[in-house]
Amino acid sequence: MNAKDAILSGKTALGIEFGSTRIKAVLVGEDNQPIAAGDHGWENRLENGIWTYSLEDIWTGLQDAYKNMAEDAKSKYGVDIETIGAIGFSAMMHGYMPFNKAGELMVPFRTWRNSITEQASAELTKLFNFHIPQRWSIAHLYQAILNGEEHVKDIDFITTLEGYIHWQLSGEKVIGVGEASGMFPVDMNTKDYYTEMVEKFDNLIADRGFSWKLKDILPKSLVAGENAGALTEEGAKKLDVSGKLKAGIPMCPPEGDAGTGMVCTNSISLRTGNVSAGTSIFGMVVLEHDMKAPHDEIDVVTTPTGLPVAMAHCNNCTSDLNAWVNIFKEFAESFGMDVDMNKLYGTLYTKTLEGDKDCGGLLAYNYFSGEHITGFEEGRPLFVRTPESKFNLANFMRANLYSSFGVLKVGFDILLKDEGVKVDRITGHGGLFKTKGVGQSYLAAALNSPVTVMATAGEGGAWGMAILASYLINKEEGESLDDFLNNKIFAGQEGETMEPNPDDVKGFDEFAARYKAGLPIERAAVDNLK
Repeated sequence: MNAKDAILSGKTALGIEFGSTRIKAVLVGEDNQPIAAGDHGWENRLENGIWTYSLEDIWTGLQDAYKNMAEDAKSKYGVDIETIGAIGFSAMMHGYMPFNKAGELMVPFRTWRNSITEQASAELTKLFNFHIPQRWSIAHLYQAILNGEEHVKDIDFITTLEGYIHWQLSGEKVIGVGEASGMFPVDMNTKDYYTEMVEKFDNLIADRGFSWKLKDILPKSLVAGENAGALTEEGAKKLDVSGKLKAGIPMCPPEGDAGTGMVCTNSISLRTGNVSAGTSIFGMVVLEHDMKAPHDEIDVVTTPTGLPVAMAHCNNCTSDLNAWVNIFKEFAESFGMDVDMNKLYGTLYTKTLEGDKDCGGLLAYNYFSGEHITGFEEGRPLFVRTPESKFNLANFMRANLYSSFGVLKVGFDILLKDEGVKVDRITGHGGLFKTKGVGQSYLAAALNSPVTVMATAGEGGAWGMAILASYLINKEEGESLDDFLNNKIFAGQEGETMEPNPDDVKGFDEFAARYKAGLPIERAAVDNLK
């Protein structure tokens, strides 16, 4: 069936993901490959010390991304979109959106980027004996309680960004289990919030006299493939302001960007993992069993099917690297050269292969912002060398590439060495892996693990969300998401796998030792360079 027929007959699925800087809509056809796409750029804003997006930003952005996708389909196939097989929404994970009984948002949306819940995070981690990161919804809720914020007594419902969109378009207060696990810890056996921890939290705040219990105000947790409602008449008008889209379209459980990253890299099975490398970088491994102990450096969430996942989340990845590449662009343009950025990146990245395995004694920190894994509340990008270091272009760029994986290496050492977590396959996706065989080989060295890069991983989280929507309506009786991905999405797409080079592993370990030993230099920069 061609794309035009698929659109006319509704044999499609739509995924829309709210990223930090872009809202992207991807429509897939019957073969689950993209046939139309649209996006909308946006930026968070700092208001009264809170990183947020306004409700107006959210809705105008969603409507523009949908409109651009529909126009893309119209220009390619000459038809309007009037129905869709299924729809799914995703967004950057967690944060805090509390609503009262009238459905009004009582405080501005508090995004993942806010580091304002340190006290709540520490107290809840101790109470549950389970690491509660600052960006999780429960940390935001408890911090609001500790702060004595007026709105807390009137809470009727709390959710995350994609949970909010889904609720407004379907009327259903639900969330995918992967995203639910970043609102409050989830029990892998029940695929629902840990009952014992819910009771501990209710007991902790009992003397506050609130009219609500925690379970009353959290969205219902659903696993991939479960019915999550349908697009209402009002919802259809809110999504497609042209009025062409019809109501009644099935909607799948909304998921976070970690969940869609797992789907688009086929990393939801036991002992698989993925690393997403862009402005920030995070790595995840699906666990065979619970970890031995909580670690402040490691978050535990779940796959969209409810299996436990250990995540090392790092705030900084390519920003400093991009800044250095732009310096070389400026240098070239000063000589009147016309610079192709893809060629410039490719040339500089490939040059690093000529460098020393340990970067010749050079050291870089790519900290544009703080890193909780290494204990920094703020960042200062740094490049450091001794007089004896081998300072040349290959080593310089190699050190900056290594630095992009530096914090991830610290987190994964806890997982792979301290916790003894087993991983059979790591899949890399994101811009850092575009230059063939460079970023991929360095990640393999950092983790001492085979790393696979698939062409489809570049489609991103909106495509992963479209796949979850497709699974809702196209799965066969008893077909697991694992089987659906293996047989219908990734069959024959093995990707390219690189084994770790022992010399590179040794070199990266030497760089990592220097990296850890040099952290007091970064601390001095944060403390003294204001």
